[in-house]
Amino acid sequence: MHSVPSVSVSYARNGSSTRANELGMRVMQERAYEKRGEQYLLIKSPPASGKSRALMFIALDKLHNQGLKQAIIVVPEKSIGGSFADEPLSKFGFWADWVVEPRWNLCNSPGTDGGKVNSVGAFLESSDRVLVCTHATFRFAVERFGVEAFDDRLIAVDEFHHVSANPDNKLGGHLGGFLTRDRVHVVAMTGSYFRGDAEAVLMPQDESKFETVTYTYYEQLNGYQWLKNLDIGYFFYNGPYVDDILRVLDPAQKTILHIPNVNARESTKDKHREVEHIIDALGEWQGTDPETGFQLVKLPDGRVLRIADLVDDEGPRRDRVSAALKDPAQKMNRDHVDIIIALGMAKEGFDWIWCEHALTVGYRASLTEVVQIIGRATRDAPSKFRARFTNLIAEPDASEGAVTEAVNDTLKAIAASLLMEQVLAPRFEFKPKTQASAADPGFDYGDGGYDPSKCNVGFNETSGTFQIEIKGLAEPKSKEAARICAQDLNEVITAFVQDRNTIARGLFDGDHAGGETLAEEMTQIRMGKIVKERYPELDEHDQEAVRQHAVAALNLTQKAKELATGIDAEKTGNTALIDGVRKFMNVRDLDIDLIDKINPFGEAYAILAKSMSEESLKRVAAVIAGKKVSLTPEEARDLAKRALAFKKERGRLPSITSLDAWEKRMAEGVAFLARMKAEAAHV
Repeated sequence: MHSVPSVSVSYARNGSSTRANELGMRVMQERAYEKRGEQYLLIKSPPASGKSRALMFIALDKLHNQGLKQAIIVVPEKSIGGSFADEPLSKFGFWADWVVEPRWNLCNSPGTDGGKVNSVGAFLESSDRVLVCTHATFRFAVERFGVEAFDDRLIAVDEFHHVSANPDNKLGGHLGGFLTRDRVHVVAMTGSYFRGDAEAVLMPQDESKFETVTYTYYEQLNGYQWLKNLDIGYFFYNGPYVDDILRVLDPAQKTILHIPNVNARESTKDKHREVEHIIDALGEWQGTDPETGFQLVKLPDGRVLRIADLVDDEGPRRDRVSAALKDPAQKMNRDHVDIIIALGMAKEGFDWIWCEHALTVGYRASLTEVVQIIGRATRDAPSKFRARFTNLIAEPDASEGAVTEAVNDTLKAIAASLLMEQVLAPRFEFKPKTQASAADPGFDYGDGGYDPSKCNVGFNETSGTFQIEIKGLAEPKSKEAARICAQDLNEVITAFVQDRNTIARGLFDGDHAGGETLAEEMTQIRMGKIVKERYPELDEHDQEAVRQHAVAALNLTQKAKELATGIDAEKTGNTALIDGVRKFMNVRDLDIDLIDKINPFGEAYAILAKSMSEESLKRVAAVIAGKKVSLTPEEARDLAKRALAFKKERGRLPSITSLDAWEKRMAEGVAFLARMKAEAAHV
C-alpha cells in the first residue's frame, strides 16, 4: 500500500456531536433551533451532522408557532428526498412529529418535472403543510406561478451550494426574487464551505440578510464516538491508472472508488473495461449475487469481496444494485458490501457509514465535489477508527499539451488539500496583542497559563476555537468585516489558493524551491488583490484587516502542521496542531510582519516533493517558469502603496539596492510605475 497523506488530523472522540438533549436534538440541531425565529437562516454544517432533522424542528416551529402556511423542502436530486421522510420526533422528546403525505413527496412520484409542477400548484391550493421536491421541479414551479404564489411560506433549500448569484443560475435568480419581495422565510443548508467554481452563492447585499449557524468539521468529528483519525492525500502514477490501482486500494478497507469521467485525462475512454480491469486486479470473479446484483470476487487469501458496480448503465441491473445499497435493513450491517465503484453517483447525500476510504481517480473540477466525496468517509460507525481520502492523479508526461493539463490538475489537488486543512482545523480567533490584553474564560493557555508579557495561544475545547494574539494585527472596524473574519476566512483562502498563478508561483518559484518569488508577494500583494476583488465594498482598512486574518489562518495552519510532524498525535489526542502553533510561537513573539514572511505553499511543496518523482517535479517547474510574467501595472501599484507605508514607518522610501529582498521588490514596483508614467508622457 502506498499513500502520501498531506493532511492527517486526530480528534478527541468526546461523543458530544451525537448526544441528544431532552428534545431529541444533537448539538448542531440545538444551535440551529435557537435561531428558528430568523426569517433568513443559513446553516453551514458537515455531512452527517443532522441538517435534515434540524430543518424538521425549525419548519415545525414556523408552521405551528410563527404563522407560516406551508413548508417546501427543495433538494438537488430525487435520492436525497428520502432524508425528509416521516420522523416520529415526539418519540425522542419533541412536541410534534414530522409527517409528509406520500402524494406531496414529489421525489418519490413518477413522471416528469412538468407534471410535478402541476402537483406543486395543487399543493399551494391545499391545506396540507409540507412538500418535498427537487431543485428542478421548484425552478419550473416558480417560473410558472411566480414568486408571489409562495408568499407566507417556508422555502428550505438543501445542498445550497448548487445555488449561485450568476445570472445564468435560475435557482439563484429565483432566490434573489424571493429576497426582494421579502414575503417568505428561507432556510438554506450546505455541507460545503465554499463553491468549487469560486462563484458567490449570494450577492453580498442578499447574504447580509441571512443569520448564519456554523457547525464546523472540527466540532463534528471531535464529537464522534469512534472515528479518531482522518487522512487526506494524493498519489501520482504513470501509465493507465488501473495498473496502479492496487497500490492505493486496500481490499481490507471499506472503499468508495470514483473512477474518472470519460472526458478526463485519466480515463481510458472505456468505463466498463476499467471496472472489469479493477475487478480482475483484485481477484477471481465468482459471479453476481442474485438478490443484490453485487459482483462477487475471490481474493488470493480466499475471502470473497462484495462489489457494487454503479458504473453499469444497464437500467434494471443498476437499479437493483442501487436499491440494495439503500436497503434500510442493511444500514448497520458492515458486511453487506465491501467496495462501491461509481462514476457520477455515491457522492452528495449518499449515506454508507462504514466507508473507510474514499478513493477518487483524476482531479474533480469542483472543490465542493471533493468535499462531498470526503464526506462519504467521515461518517461515525462502530469500531471505525480511521478514515482517508486519496486522490489518484496522473504524473505529467513528456508532451507539452499533456504537461500543461497535468500541471493544472496537480495545482488543483494541492489547493484542495490546503483548503481541507483549513476546513478540518479548529476555528481561529485572532486578537491584537496590546498592553490591555488579558485571558478570556473558557480558554486553556498551556502549562504556564496566560502570560501578559507575551503573545498567547488559548484553546477552547468545547467550541473548538483557537485564540491567538498577534502584535500589529489590524482589527476589522465594520460589522461586515468582523463577520468575514469570524466566519468567511475559508472563502477568502479558497479564492486565494484557487488562483492558478498564485499557487503556481508560490509552490514552484518560492525560495523553498530555489525560485525568486518572495513570500510577501503572496501574502501581501496576491492575497490583497483577492480580498479587494471579493469585498470591494469594504474600505482599505477593513480590506487589510481581512487580508491579515486570512494570511494568519493559512500560514499558522501550515507552520503548525510542519512543527507538529513528529508530535505523537495518538498520545496527545487532538492537540498536535495546538502544540505546533505553540512551538512556533515559542521562537519569538508573533507579529503580522513575521506571518507575512512565510510562504503559504512551502509545506505543500515539501509534501509534493515526497510524492512526485524528481523528473516530474522539474518538468512541472519548467512549465511554470516558461509562463512567468513580470510585474503587472496592478501589482506595481500595490507595491507602491506598500512602499508608502514603508516610508511612513521608516522615514524613507525603499531602496532598489537594499539587501532585504522585500524592500528591493517594493522599490522595483515604484520604479516600474515611474517608467510607465514616463512612457505615457512621451506618447
